[in-house]
Amino acid sequence: MRKGVPVKPYPRLNQQQIELIHRASMEILNDTGIVVHGKEPLELLSSAGAEVNGSDQGGGYKVKIPETLVLDSVKKAPSEIKLGARNPENTLLLSAENPRVYYGSGSETNFFLETALKEFVPRGEDNSPGYIFPTYSSRRGCVEDLCRVAHLANQLENLDFFIRPINIQDEDITEENKDVNKFFAALDNIEKHVMAGITDLNQFNNIVKMGQIIAGGKQEFKNNPVLSFISCVTKSPLQIVEDAALRMIAANRHGIPVVISSSPQGGSTAPIEEMGMVSMINAEILAGVVLSQAAEKGAPVIYGSVPVRARMDNLHDMYGAPEFSQYNLACVQMSHYYGLPNYSAGGVSDARVPGIQATVEKSLSHLFVAQGGTNLLHYAFGLLLETQTFCPEQAILDNAHIGIIKKILEEPEIDKELKEKVISGIDKVMDSPYRIFSRSARKYMRSGNMYMGYPFEGGEEKDNTMLRVKEETERLMEQPRSCLPENIRNEVYNQVPGILPRLVKE
Repeated sequence: MRKGVPVKPYPRLNQQQIELIHRASMEILNDTGIVVHGKEPLELLSSAGAEVNGSDQGGGYKVKIPETLVLDSVKKAPSEIKLGARNPENTLLLSAENPRVYYGSGSETNFFLETALKEFVPRGEDNSPGYIFPTYSSRRGCVEDLCRVAHLANQLENLDFFIRPINIQDEDITEENKDVNKFFAALDNIEKHVMAGITDLNQFNNIVKMGQIIAGGKQEFKNNPVLSFISCVTKSPLQIVEDAALRMIAANRHGIPVVISSSPQGGSTAPIEEMGMVSMINAEILAGVVLSQAAEKGAPVIYGSVPVRARMDNLHDMYGAPEFSQYNLACVQMSHYYGLPNYSAGGVSDARVPGIQATVEKSLSHLFVAQGGTNLLHYAFGLLLETQTFCPEQAILDNAHIGIIKKILEEPEIDKELKEKVISGIDKVMDSPYRIFSRSARKYMRSGNMYMGYPFEGGEEKDNTMLRVKEETERLMEQPRSCLPENIRNEVYNQVPGILPRLVKE
């Protein structure tokens, strides 16, 4: 399986603060209550021991969930979850008790940012050599973009799992066939774990069938879940949405891992203060956990905290703000408190194009949120302009930066055996006339454990960073795709209705 980054979680919150947030969340659920839409979610919560108040006036029913029910539900949910992959070497093991950080892509951007490099002549020097600068153009994403991005992601060594970063907007994509095509386009082009939400519950069984065919059968799919689901069960503030809840319940009853995702916006749909934000999103996710365990005891669920902060001038999400990382890190700690695997967010920039702003905003949350010990850190590759744009060159840059961060987070190699080796090496050097450690440095370098420098370091005037990034993007895109075997592709196409013929033919 993929190694991930083992982390000793950085404690942003002390134990007293964790207890205060827990108490606030319990009061929200038991006293304020949560509004629930839909007959089946209401019946499940009521039968589990929640109190349903009032009558539906078009705004749902108020449901109050006691602390005992919350804690009992948390105990039923597994603290360790396995996410499979087409290539078993890409399996992920999510553990709340011994967290390893895995970085993945995410969002469903509407726009694909194309990068071109153009040569410009310095003003006033008509005969001098030109300088190369990047130019950018944005367009709507399509199915082929998703295929290309999955193929690119398959080759990025620091990308551990895949959530489609492109919204497919082709003319032949409809509400009825969108789900099966986005899953097939991803699974056919990447050998890593694929995670996504679904928009049409009627397509749920078709997607499960696809996963079973690719895994090799029903039991094989259960043992090696090559795909999993994301369900935004709650709509902030404090509402359980019927269609999203039903999609989660379907996954629960099939034993398929599902992220219970909540993404309130501090300053509009949630309090902007850290304690208010974390207390409320914690309550929302725990309500989803209660519902999942009422549907299927022991259902594998992931604590999906994606808190964001509003810009105060236009109420857009502001991912580059320090509060974004603070919210996410505190939520990771709360998931550990309940013993639940966590899915969090980091690596998004508010910048429109690659550059200094994007690098700073992304790298800070890539590092800071990971230090909390989140299991799945999504949004980490290629996202710009909040989560509205995906850029493959930015994904290449993010891969390099995450590689540096993974190196920073590595556990120290310090033990008794190594101590003797180090002392022996120092003695030899001090007995030599040169007193230089170059020989041991060469051995360490050859071991592959040494950071060799920024891969896109600029040099001569025309040899700038974006030129190298563009060349690397084109090189990776031109590599042969790791598609499903032809017989599997045909079986999926014949048994799963709605897949575009051109995807199989290509």
